[in-house]
Amino acid sequence: MANVNLRKGIIGILTGGGDVPGLNPAIRAITIRAIREGYDVVGIRRGWGGLVEMVRDEHAPNTDHYLMLTENLVNKIGRTGGTFLHTSRVRPSHVPLVSVPEHLRGSYGAETNDLTQEVLRNLEYLGIDYLVPIGGDDTLSYGVRLHKEGVKVIAVPKTMDNDVAGTDYCIGFSTCVTRTISMTHALRTSAGSHERFLVIEVFGRYAGFTALLPTMAGAANRCVIPEYKFNIERLCELLVQDRETNPSKYSVVLVSEGAMFEGGDMVFQGEEKDMYGHKKLGGIGDLVAEQLKDLSPRFNGGRRVNVINQRLSYLTRCGDPDAIDSIVPMAYGNLALDLILENVSGRMVSLQNGHYENVPIEEVTARKKVVEVEKFYNTDRLRPYYKSFNLKPLLVMT
Repeated sequence: MANVNLRKGIIGILTGGGDVPGLNPAIRAITIRAIREGYDVVGIRRGWGGLVEMVRDEHAPNTDHYLMLTENLVNKIGRTGGTFLHTSRVRPSHVPLVSVPEHLRGSYGAETNDLTQEVLRNLEYLGIDYLVPIGGDDTLSYGVRLHKEGVKVIAVPKTMDNDVAGTDYCIGFSTCVTRTISMTHALRTSAGSHERFLVIEVFGRYAGFTALLPTMAGAANRCVIPEYKFNIERLCELLVQDRETNPSKYSVVLVSEGAMFEGGDMVFQGEEKDMYGHKKLGGIGDLVAEQLKDLSPRFNGGRRVNVINQRLSYLTRCGDPDAIDSIVPMAYGNLALDLILENVSGRMVSLQNGHYENVPIEEVTARKKVVEVEKFYNTDRLRPYYKSFNLKPLLVMT
């Protein structure tokens, strides 16, 4: 063990974007290893928001923005879901005037403001030598910006959608898939009792992994994903066929929140956008359910099939992590410390082809990671292909 009396520096940790199970185990792994290797660890609260809102004054009440992490503190939360550091979708390079902290209003008065210089000054004020952001492509894209500004950044990928480029696996994905399978199977009893279609909307803005993989595992008969605009009549026809061949007379479809009707676009809850330009998705499942009900007589001998419609939403991201989302964050945290001890930065820890490694952080913004439709999705049958599993990754299409 390193001589902990000889401090090596300070490591900052933050979590941004949506919460997922596995964040607290990652924080725990980084913190414990860092302390034992001779570093102090600062937890930044509310993602990038903590580095925007803090005041560079030793007398300022900054406890809402950062805190020192200890083994005792992270051990208590390391097995739990969510993030005890809290999270936000703050994007320091695009802060609306209404969100500029009061103490900075005199310096920033534009409709949209780039507060990156304040973030850099705050990192220097805290004495942070290495910064470890844990997040999806939005959170980590700003990590790329800081890397280009000279900050030593080690990124850790996290998102239930599993759509961060450069890694086969993002923290939170396994628990999301596990919950989706479990809750879909639970809802089967009601669908079967009433002989209905079961429509379940799941997360997945641009990538359909969270719908496709549970369907491949047998949770649903069909799925529709953002990568392919589907024909609702064809979906209805297939679900009627599935229902007829099921002794309990029901069928199931998983609908990604970013899925689109043929000739249509994404369905949003309103016009408000977050700092990354995203409108809040939600409602495609409702539309699919209504149209399936209306179309069903055409394919069911003139008889209507009623629908059970359920949006899983935050049910898939709450609660404790499963086994994979307890093990992978531990490994990612230790990988991050390995890089720091080697004085390496500008990297993202990753899992590729069953092996832990790391890639340039620029991979995050270099491309989009989505389902390869021609390889994994049967566009006529609206379901996964079940072929060519040899030498595929553990989670097949990731």
